[in-house]
Amino acid sequence: MMLRRGSDSPLAPPSDASVKLIRTLAVTVFLEWLGATSIVPMLPIYIRQLGGTDMLAGLVMASFFMAGVLFQYPLGRLSDRVGRKPVLIGGLVIYAAASFAFLLPLVPAMAVLLRGLQGLGAGASAIAALAMVSGAVAVERRGRAFASIYGAQISGMAVGPLIGAIVGAQHMWIMFLGSGVVALLAAIPAMRIVQSPEESALRDARLGPDGTRVKLVPVAWNRSMSGAMIAGAALGLTTGVYDICWTLLLVSRGAAGWQIGISWTLFSVPFVVAARPSGWLADHMDRRFLVLGGLGLAMAFCFTYPFISTVPILIVLGATEALGFAAALPALQSLLTQGSDTSEVGRVQGMFGTTQTACTALSAAAAGAAFAVARWLPFVTAAAMTAGALLATAIIWRKVAGHVHPKAKSLDSTIPTTTSATSGSGTEEPVGRTGDVAPVSAQLAMGVSTEVQ
Repeated sequence: MMLRRGSDSPLAPPSDASVKLIRTLAVTVFLEWLGATSIVPMLPIYIRQLGGTDMLAGLVMASFFMAGVLFQYPLGRLSDRVGRKPVLIGGLVIYAAASFAFLLPLVPAMAVLLRGLQGLGAGASAIAALAMVSGAVAVERRGRAFASIYGAQISGMAVGPLIGAIVGAQHMWIMFLGSGVVALLAAIPAMRIVQSPEESALRDARLGPDGTRVKLVPVAWNRSMSGAMIAGAALGLTTGVYDICWTLLLVSRGAAGWQIGISWTLFSVPFVVAARPSGWLADHMDRRFLVLGGLGLAMAFCFTYPFISTVPILIVLGATEALGFAAALPALQSLLTQGSDTSEVGRVQGMFGTTQTACTALSAAAAGAAFAVARWLPFVTAAAMTAGALLATAIIWRKVAGHVHPKAKSLDSTIPTTTSATSGSGTEEPVGRTGDVAPVSAQLAMGVSTEVQ
């Protein structure tokens, strides 16, 4: 007898445990990114104070992203092998240790290694948290769960740089100490997380008779995942351009320092305000339309910015675009994992994170040079590439279920089959696949699925 697994898993009654999981992860993620971003504004100045050059300061900043590119997939794979909780806590501890190491007497070049370790730790905890949601929350309720995680992350990223700017480069040791302490504080609620029955069963099933771990089954690609990877790459491209060129564009338009600061804050605020409604939309509307709409807004705004000369209009448009991002991200994460099995969501999140981070880093590296050639060049180029990604994603997702409904579980005694979820447009795509990594007893134990309110 074969048990079908995947996104069509039956729903357990709403439980306090599932709600508690999301709230705990939200607190953990908020504290993590509060500390991680608090040192960003003054870090280049700090490197100069150590005697480093501007080039070295650039390498220090880039090492955080490079660590994500190099290690996010291996960390996702590790979370599939040993569990998400150890990777989550381990990442927070690594980040804290690297932060405390900044308090030691350093040669400037050591800052590259330590910032890279911070990136490794932050990447590990981010991948583990998203994989934990993907594996523990029913597919038709993941939009609200992912929205809670993203809302907490952006909240931390909005508050952290403000604190860092207030403390200033003269007291960077306070920021390094505080960043490490906050990371350890974030590990406290994470230690109280209880693994879902499904994840525990999968972990036990991967242990052979002699106690060694069985190899992981290769990740099964599907249209939903492929389209999400392309959409994530496009969002990474535009993010990289904004990271480097947004401030430069405002300065070229005569913006004052306070206007630049407000523009970054107003880009973060919609994520926080719209977190709950965007999650609800992702669970009640066609997720494909939300993501494609967000990509369309990103394309249009990115193309328009360099041809606008009025600073207040640029600031208002930036905040408006953020609403599109806020609506798209929970839906995008839901589509990324809705056809994936619990045993592989760590690797799926690792591949997604690697793709998006790599595109952000490459875009940021090229955008500065392109801006020096012509102010419009990086924006228009990113908009054109986003248009291509929008078209490709729409084609790939043509037969993907945009709105997944819960269905009853089936037991097959003969030929294993896959189940389908129906979108609002009537199209269908298989969103579950037969289980092949665990014996029947373990598969039956994996029937329990928690959900978030």
